[in-house]
Amino acid sequence: MKPAELANLGLTRPQVEAAQRLCAAAAKAGMGKAAIRDLVRVVVGAPAGYIDDAVAGELARALELAPKVAPLTSQRRAQPAPHRIWGSGLEAEAVAQLVRACDLPIAAAGALMPDAHVGYGLPIGGVLATRNAVIPYAVGVDIACRMKMSVLDIPPSVLKHQHERARLIKAIENETCFGVGGAFRTHREHDVLDADWAVSPVTQRFKDKAAAQLGTSGSGNHFVEWGVLRVFEGARDAGATEVARPTGSGRDFEPAGQAGFGSGWSFDLPPGEYLTLLSHSGSRGTGAAVCDHYSKIAMGLHDDLPKELRHMAWLDLDSQAGQEYWKAMNLMGAYAAANHACIHNSILRNLGAERIAMVENHHNFAWLETHDVGNGPEELVVHRKGATPAEKGVLGVIPGSMATPGYVVVGRGSVPSLQSAAHGAGRVMSRTKAREKFRWGTVRRSLDELGVEVLSAGIDEVPGVYKDIGAVMAAQADLVSVVARFDPKIVKMAPEGERAED
Repeated sequence: MKPAELANLGLTRPQVEAAQRLCAAAAKAGMGKAAIRDLVRVVVGAPAGYIDDAVAGELARALELAPKVAPLTSQRRAQPAPHRIWGSGLEAEAVAQLVRACDLPIAAAGALMPDAHVGYGLPIGGVLATRNAVIPYAVGVDIACRMKMSVLDIPPSVLKHQHERARLIKAIENETCFGVGGAFRTHREHDVLDADWAVSPVTQRFKDKAAAQLGTSGSGNHFVEWGVLRVFEGARDAGATEVARPTGSGRDFEPAGQAGFGSGWSFDLPPGEYLTLLSHSGSRGTGAAVCDHYSKIAMGLHDDLPKELRHMAWLDLDSQAGQEYWKAMNLMGAYAAANHACIHNSILRNLGAERIAMVENHHNFAWLETHDVGNGPEELVVHRKGATPAEKGVLGVIPGSMATPGYVVVGRGSVPSLQSAAHGAGRVMSRTKAREKFRWGTVRRSLDELGVEVLSAGIDEVPGVYKDIGAVMAAQADLVSVVARFDPKIVKMAPEGERAED
């Protein structure tokens, strides 16, 4: 029987897999197709009588032991949880995704950022607060994807000198690695590899792969680039107070030793221009494996969800699966931070340079935070998928594209946005459409005029696939204050033809 046929019988994904094994075993025993179909239907209808059966026992046990979840229709909120939308002209389906998410019985509040576009379940740019539940797909596939900016003690004028520019290019080429299977033969060293990777069977199984990919950037919209940072007058008076961005920690779910990953922020710079290194990447293949594993478990527990909400299946934080995912997510946060640390430290060592300022922030994560969404302060799980924290005084980096500015910002602590902001410019077209519309010849002429050198990238990442970053920033002026502007000059991304991981 085909998976779709089995799913039509009301089976969850684990039950479908057990049924497929039943079919294979029955066929091997000589049963015909019709007889196998009848057997499956009988077992589904009365599993208790087949618990100890040699062929049908696994499916029977999967059916009998499956948690009994009340239909969503009986749990649906009387009206969607309160939510706010920033920006105009957003994709109708992206808005609809947020509204549907706010209709979940676990939803407490939501927000949509001005860089929003359609995602799986929760839109990119979506923020969703839930009560005692975490949604793997509302965190995202690339768990804890983040930005890191290092300001160097080298004057930006080196970008104008061929020899010095060549040194900068060589440092990126030698010290970074891109692509879906990107890995180093000689592993980078970092304390994150000494953490407890047995918090989840997935992280334990993928630790060796994670070690090989430490210090790599993946594909899709991930990049490492050199540029010029212009710090504005009054930046020191903008109210930045952040010294450490905590994990999603809370209760007893945090991996030991991982508190405060991303600590060491500093941005006390006088107005002026600075040579700056900026990177964007996340938790690589291991983070994707964590998402895949726990999303399947969540979907199996909530197989009553309609098709459009299938990717919004959740795990109770009090459950074993919920605790495992929370610990694995936090470990992936620490790993993503270590990933950037290895990239930046290796490049700085290559150049013999010093860091004089640093900012980093991440998205695709869930935090335990206290918010008042109408019933007084309460602890909520705040998912930010393609959105970044913007608590009052929190520093962050919001990039544009390979040829448009990015910005260093300070959060304003907006209550309706759940203290969040956009994580970038946001796409305006799919990768398929981008490959149909753009050609490198035309794009490179435009890049040359802007003084931007692209070492490698896919045509589906050119500036034209992104929204106007200026419009995005204007739409969230009440969420963040801008203190500096970053203009990219030398950009490296995964080469043409790489499958996107973002």
